[in-house]
Amino acid sequence: MRGGTSLAAPGLSAALLVMVALLTVALFTGRIPIVSSGIPFGPGTDPGVAAPGDAGDPGDDPERTAAPSNVVVVRPDPRAEVPGSIVFAKQGNIWVQTGDESRQVTDGGRDSMPSWSPDGQWIYFIETVPDRGLFPSGGAARHYTLAYPVVTRVRPDGAGREVVLSGLYNSGPNNAWKWFFWLRQPVISPDGKTMAVLSDAPQPGRMDVVLQFYDLETGKLTRLNVPEEPPLGHQDAAWRPDGKLLAFVRNGRDGARGIPRIYLYNPVSKRTAPLTGGGYSSPAWSPDGKFLAATRTTNLGTDVVILNGSTGAEVMRLTTDGRSWGPAWSPKGDAIAFLHLSFQIVDLRLVQLEGRGPSFRAGDVLDLTEYSGLDGASKPGWFVPGARLTAPSAAPSTEASAGNG
Repeated sequence: MRGGTSLAAPGLSAALLVMVALLTVALFTGRIPIVSSGIPFGPGTDPGVAAPGDAGDPGDDPERTAAPSNVVVVRPDPRAEVPGSIVFAKQGNIWVQTGDESRQVTDGGRDSMPSWSPDGQWIYFIETVPDRGLFPSGGAARHYTLAYPVVTRVRPDGAGREVVLSGLYNSGPNNAWKWFFWLRQPVISPDGKTMAVLSDAPQPGRMDVVLQFYDLETGKLTRLNVPEEPPLGHQDAAWRPDGKLLAFVRNGRDGARGIPRIYLYNPVSKRTAPLTGGGYSSPAWSPDGKFLAATRTTNLGTDVVILNGSTGAEVMRLTTDGRSWGPAWSPKGDAIAFLHLSFQIVDLRLVQLEGRGPSFRAGDVLDLTEYSGLDGASKPGWFVPGARLTAPSAAPSTEASAGNG
């Protein structure tokens, strides 16, 4: 969002920019910086924090550059088994990778944060739309150039694109003022009826970007009464496969350092409980609902780990390079895909799993794409048609003892 006809942006606009910048940096670096210009989009965007992998890898070629915007280089390791399809974003467009082929689903250059519907018939994502806004500042209404979010969905073949929920709204005298509320990271419940989304609706500037439910039948957006640390809000909602629990991240900080924690929310009892201590984000459930893949942030960077879904205990660390994040668990349960950074280029990698938790056996880290320059702020999603999913175990003990603090 940039000033239009006025040089003085309203305090509301500045507060929103600060808040989104903090959330994004906390997600990928675990640090909350002194706010600089612009909004960061991935690891290493905070000038005070070295990007993971900046020291270089002996086996990597630093002269390689990312593929053009209309190309994703899919060169999966022959040992990689990738059933179904993985959705991800690249330079503002949505892509789907199936086997050793990729296809571009959208082409507007304004799309991010994709996720599958439970039946695989739709891909939900955030579209950013430019417009001319009008908002009061200094006692007068002034025009601004807006870039407002819209939850949109599209068929996997690119057909049937349609708006689900727009962040643009009108208010003020005769509804003449035009402004927006944030919408981020939409994910659909297993029964297909509810969308979890992060938003500061209905009062942007007075509320933080927090977990909300959107009823896909009635069109009602409801703010949930879950704990937060203002003004940092929440991120990374993830439904357990049975729909009885929703994992999400409560952002926090300790001085200049981000301290994200994974929480569990019970939609029936409306009770909440922490699952992990500080440093965990981006949860992704195993198909049986017993474990979570997550991003673990340390002073050395970000890595992908497996957590016990009831206790939050770390079961296994899948990567140790400090440059991996954003896991997606295969619906078949036998692999985890994630984002990886090398020389400022983001790609997809995969670890195959054998055995049953907590005694998983992890295979080698394998490449799914190569020098493709994916969007680091948009975690991948995985859908396997007809996957035989093991029924989740009994609800974690946190459901019974969860409070609202």
